[in-house]
Amino acid sequence: MVSFTEFVEIIMTPSLPVIILGILLIISGPVILHLVLSSSSTYTVAPSVLLLGPDNAGKTSLLTLYERGAKPSQTHTSQISHSIELNASTDSATKSSYRNHDDATGTHTKFLLIDTPGHGKLRNVAMGKLARTEKVKAVVFVVDAAALGEQETIAPTAAYLYDVLLFLQKRATSKGKDKVSIPVLIAANKMDLFTALPATMVKSHLETELSRIRASRSKGLLDSGVGIDDIGSEEQDGWLGEYGSEKFTFQQMNEFDIDVEVLAGSVLTEEPGADKWWWWIAQRI
Repeated sequence: MVSFTEFVEIIMTPSLPVIILGILLIISGPVILHLVLSSSSTYTVAPSVLLLGPDNAGKTSLLTLYERGAKPSQTHTSQISHSIELNASTDSATKSSYRNHDDATGTHTKFLLIDTPGHGKLRNVAMGKLARTEKVKAVVFVVDAAALGEQETIAPTAAYLYDVLLFLQKRATSKGKDKVSIPVLIAANKMDLFTALPATMVKSHLETELSRIRASRSKGLLDSGVGIDDIGSEEQDGWLGEYGSEKFTFQQMNEFDIDVEVLAGSVLTEEPGADKWWWWIAQRI
C-alpha cells in the first residue's frame, strides 16, 4: 500500500504518466464543470420578450423606460441588439408596473427584454434573434401610430410585420422541436401626438396593407415563371393567415394559435403611458 508521502513524491516527480494525467485533468475539468452546471436545476435560461418594429417607432425608448422606471430624456437609433433583465408579476395585489420591476417581494418572474435594430438593412439581426433566441415567450412589435396614415410609413412597417407573422406561422406549423406559438403585441406608440391613429384604426390600416402585400406577393409568384405544379405549394407556404381568403385579418392567426393584439400607448407621457404593454408582457412570461 502506497503511503501519502510516497504518493506525493510520485505525482511531484516528472514522468510521462503524470504529465498525461495532468493534461487530462486540465482538459476535462471545464467540461465536467459545464455538464454539472447544465444539469443543475439552478442553471436556467430566463424567458425572453423581443422588441421588434421599424426604426424611430420607439423600441429603444420603451426599453429605457422599463429599465429606469422613468421616461427617457433622449435615445438614439439602435444599431445592435441590447437586452436587460427585468422582473414582472401578474399578482394584482402587487400592482405590477415597470416602475417597481426591481421589487423582489411577492411572486415575480425574471425575463429578458431584447431590443433589436429596426433599420431595413439590419432587420436580419432582429429576425435572427427571433429564430435563435431561446425561450422566446412573446413579441412586442412597436409601431409609430402618428405616422401610419402615411403610405411611406405604413408600407415598410406592414412589410416587416408580414415577415415576422409569416415566420411565426411557419414555426407554429412545423413538425420539429421548434413548433411553438408565440403571441404578438402590436404596441401603437406615440398616442400623445395629435396625428396618432387610435388602436382600432392602426389595426384596420395594418390589416388592409397586409392584405395588399399578400396579394402582391402571390401575384409576383405567378409572374415569376415558377412551374404550374409548384405554384400551389409555394404560394401556400408564403401565404399569411387563412389560405385563399380575400382580406387578411389578425383573427386569422388564431388558426395557428398565434394571438395578435393591438394596444395603444405612449413612451413619453403618463397617459396613456406604457402600463398596458407591461401588463400584457407580464401575463405571457
